[in-house]
Amino acid sequence: MDKKNALRAGALVAGTTLMMLLMSSPASALTRDDGDDPGTGLSVIETLGLFVVAPLVLFGVIAGLVMVLDKSKEEHRVTSRNIRTKPTEAEAKAGSKA
Repeated sequence: MDKKNALRAGALVAGTTLMMLLMSSPASALTRDDGDDPGTGLSVIETLGLFVVAPLVLFGVIAGLVMVLDKSKEEHRVTSRNIRTKPTEAEAKAGSKA
């Protein structure tokens, strides 16, 4: 029953998207507006630098700053070194008293 509902939802979304695309008017990108003064276009290298390299560098800088300036305590970090499967003596005593 779930597959049938998913198929219906997918068909509805696809049909709606197709109808929106077919009924929408062109963007009129070739028609100039009054006062429109576009600059020169970007080269391929400039485009890749602006939309690919710059975000990756920005992400790397932010991630690096977060890792370097991390002030959390070692015992609060989840690592394979501090995962205990057996209770400590203090926990075992507290559990037996309760």
